[in-house]
Amino acid sequence: MTGPIPSPLRTRPNTGLSIIRILPTLAWHLSRRLVRQAALGMLGLAALCAPASLMVAASGAALALPTPAVAQASGLDSTVVEAREAARKRDRTRLAAARAALQAGGHPLTQWVEYWDLSARLNEVQADEVEAFYARWSGSYVEDRLRNDWLLELGRRRDWPGLARDYPRFRMNDDREVSCWWLFTEHLAGRDVRDAARTAWFNQKELDDGCYLLATAMVDAKRFTADDVWRKARLALEAQRPGAAKAAVGLLGNAAAREVADAIDNPARYLRRNSGSNAASTRLPQEMRLLALLRLALTELDSATSLLDGGALGLGPSQGAWAWAYAGRQAAFKLAPDAAAYYQRALGLLRADEARHPGWTDDTLAWGVRTTLRTAAPAQRWPQVLRLVEAMSPSEQREPVWTYWKARALQAQARDGADGEIQRAEARRLLDSITGGVNFYASLATEDLGRLPALPAAPAALSAAERDAAKASPGLNRALLLVDLGLRDEARREWNFTLRGMGDRELLAAARLACDRSDWQLCINTAERTRGEIDTALRYPTPFAVEITQAANAAGLEPALVFGLIRQETRFMPQLKSSVGAAGLMQVMPATGRWVAKKIGLDWRNPEMISDPLVNLRLGTSYLKLVLDDLGGSQAMAAAAYNAGPGRPRRWREGPQLETAIWAENIPFNETRDYVKKVLSNAAVYSALLDSQKPPVLRPRLGAGIGPRDATAAATNTELP
Repeated sequence: MTGPIPSPLRTRPNTGLSIIRILPTLAWHLSRRLVRQAALGMLGLAALCAPASLMVAASGAALALPTPAVAQASGLDSTVVEAREAARKRDRTRLAAARAALQAGGHPLTQWVEYWDLSARLNEVQADEVEAFYARWSGSYVEDRLRNDWLLELGRRRDWPGLARDYPRFRMNDDREVSCWWLFTEHLAGRDVRDAARTAWFNQKELDDGCYLLATAMVDAKRFTADDVWRKARLALEAQRPGAAKAAVGLLGNAAAREVADAIDNPARYLRRNSGSNAASTRLPQEMRLLALLRLALTELDSATSLLDGGALGLGPSQGAWAWAYAGRQAAFKLAPDAAAYYQRALGLLRADEARHPGWTDDTLAWGVRTTLRTAAPAQRWPQVLRLVEAMSPSEQREPVWTYWKARALQAQARDGADGEIQRAEARRLLDSITGGVNFYASLATEDLGRLPALPAAPAALSAAERDAAKASPGLNRALLLVDLGLRDEARREWNFTLRGMGDRELLAAARLACDRSDWQLCINTAERTRGEIDTALRYPTPFAVEITQAANAAGLEPALVFGLIRQETRFMPQLKSSVGAAGLMQVMPATGRWVAKKIGLDWRNPEMISDPLVNLRLGTSYLKLVLDDLGGSQAMAAAAYNAGPGRPRRWREGPQLETAIWAENIPFNETRDYVKKVLSNAAVYSALLDSQKPPVLRPRLGAGIGPRDATAAATNTELP
């Protein structure tokens, strides 16, 4: 399952990649003195402090929050903000006036306002005006972003010469529909684009004009086969895109289009009419039944597996294997005990030549590994894990998560003594290949090899010239100015575009520039891009060290865990607010804030209190402590509860007793699964940063494992929101 997750604290974890709007300036000033006095009075009860090295860095400056420049903006700066608002409202008159004012004043963000203005008129302009914009702002983010928009417009205009001329200059090349338009022009020019076209079409999520026209042309030219069409339809249904599935099958003709609409829109009825003696054994009706079954399994899994089990659908072996694998995937989402058995049945239907490459998606195979780890009997578990991992695409197999579990499977299956040494050696090689970092699976691999984890050695200090080069970067400066004006989405895009092609030292200098501006989000995200030179201090900064440590100690929590959670929630940016209202360093929802305030006796005089760092820390740490206690002290379950609400980890713990890594890997929500692993690995790093005598070990945080609540444990706290 993917998508937003309802949570008492926030809808999704802020990894620093999400677009989050800035709180109004009023939130920083309303009742600040009253709020501070209340929070400081409560935190004063816990005078335990952070290590001296961090206290020196944090004291005095920790609560000196950068004042949002929206309040300071004046003159032409305010005109930029007004222009953005005019663009959102499609007020072309105000936008044109703002553009003229900024051009006359030579403002450094004039190019952005020109981009908004030209974008609003793109369906009317001609190529010469676009080319003039390119020339004025050559090499900038807005030049390439306008090129993206213009290429889409050229596709809609069916201007193939114009598209062929402009596409090679598109540097970001991050728009799949544009890629499809380009491949279509290449096809028209007589070039063989079949493989690239298949990849683009298969990866298309939403229906769009460019990829559909490309697919139509490839089918008409017999460059795409019926196999390609049916695969696209299956992939679209797996991605829950029924419209794309219908469009794909429609390429086979009007009759097929009408039938697939019936199969997808009314799958139960369609299968009743076309099963048993009515189940034709030719390819098209078999594929129609398979599509109907995939659609049915999404909402009525038991009915779908009953039809499969009875053999009334007359599917071929490879079609049946796909159906059982998809049923296993749906069952795995539900943490159903029979999910691994469904995958076993799917694998059993494959021919020998299909076994290594059954054609299932990497996502389906990943869920097969997860549920096999969770529910398969020991004799079946590790052979099936190995088989499913080895069926993944080469790039997916290289992901640390699957490298790790493949190594574990090899270890578990190795024979005793010399006969198993080859497998054990390969397992050690695989584990060693993912060590060297501090992420979840790198840490597990390091500890499994019997090594003590350590933080990477600090790189050489940045020279004055390196730091000055970052300060002089026009793109980075534009991004920081956009941040100051509250245009964080535009700032993120400008910043990331400017980072393209930078080496490690340049990235570290850019990260340092962001940290010096207290933009910890940009700082962390930029520092994480380096490959050879790892600066842990930039990747894991410690702003608000005194306040976080005091709040954690007052709540009875380990400070490292709180640092790790805040890093994942907001990247230490207290002014960020989510689209659903979660606010502050720990992204507390207003309703949860009121509930916790009442629970701990905090005077809740004003909803804006939630945005103050001290109050927010007290509310967030108190809530985290409550869920941690309710879930038996499990940091993994507490992190899941903080992200997705306490009811979900309570349900997810039901079933077999599992090692914590397996439990975490089986969390049904992609977002929460990633969140839990990152919070725990973050906490391990911060424990070493806060106490240099401690190594950043992860396994102690995982505990003895996770299973059903002990009968002797205290009753569930059902009041927790």
